[in-house]
Amino acid sequence: MITLHWLYVLAGAMFAAFALLSAFDRASPKRLGNAAFWGLMAVSLIGGDYLGDFGNGLLVLGLAGLAGFGFLGRSHPPTTSDEERAAFSVKLGNTLFLPALIIPATALIGTLVYNYTPVGHLGWIEAKRETYVFLCLGALLALGTIYIWLRPPAVAPLQEGRRLIDAIGWAAVLPQMLAALGVLFAAAGVGTIIGDITGMVIPEGNIFATVLVFALGMVLFTMIMGNAFAAFPVMAAAIGVPLLIKAYGGDPAVVGAVGMLAGFCGTLMTPMAANFNLVPAALLELKDQYGVVKAQIATALPLLAVNILILYFTAFR
Repeated sequence: MITLHWLYVLAGAMFAAFALLSAFDRASPKRLGNAAFWGLMAVSLIGGDYLGDFGNGLLVLGLAGLAGFGFLGRSHPPTTSDEERAAFSVKLGNTLFLPALIIPATALIGTLVYNYTPVGHLGWIEAKRETYVFLCLGALLALGTIYIWLRPPAVAPLQEGRRLIDAIGWAAVLPQMLAALGVLFAAAGVGTIIGDITGMVIPEGNIFATVLVFALGMVLFTMIMGNAFAAFPVMAAAIGVPLLIKAYGGDPAVVGAVGMLAGFCGTLMTPMAANFNLVPAALLELKDQYGVVKAQIATALPLLAVNILILYFTAFR
């Protein structure tokens, strides 16, 4: 049976390759720092189950130390030349996007076939992990298609992957770290504490004020954690469930859905949402690494106001 651990090993193998290529890249002044950082990521993904909480904690401290003290840097590995890329672009046009489309197509079709045909009864894949497995399979099929079709140098895909991951840097790990922070907050009872404080501050029976605090709380915690999915358990435990749903009879579906939309407004306004806001800036080599966040604020604030009104007027009819 293919389990989630197999996928962690596959991802770990990719980071191990990045670490190895970095270590031998004498043209990069930060090659040893990059090699150590991605090597620790590989160890985490491949052997994290065997390290235990203390070992994984030390590993995270190592990642934080390497990033915090500036040991990471961009790399410029040689792959295909600019002339070769231009020639591919002119010759193949938009068909160059075909390998990228193979990945989501494989994930979608594979998941549907596995779940809605007798194939799923064969038990080849761990339950509820089908989409992850087919997503990885799609990446492997896309890679194979590239080799057969475009015939790049053998290590070109890995070198290009290393170039991209070095451009992103430590921000590539931030979503994983912040998701863990959200679980930690929920387990520590932060939501209960916020709920108690809210109950003392907001006048009893004031639904609009409660909606306002809930939405703004989703925005604030999303900006801190970088992810609305991490913020939602905290605010749901604090205000969403005990006050909006149980005390005031709000529609749970509306409270949950629109509350998440409010959190997404926070995602637009924080660099902590690195995969959305810092990664594009790095990949596009923008002069201002916070340029994406600054451009999105004008959209996020009016959208938040609309979400607050929708939540108030639709959840408590």
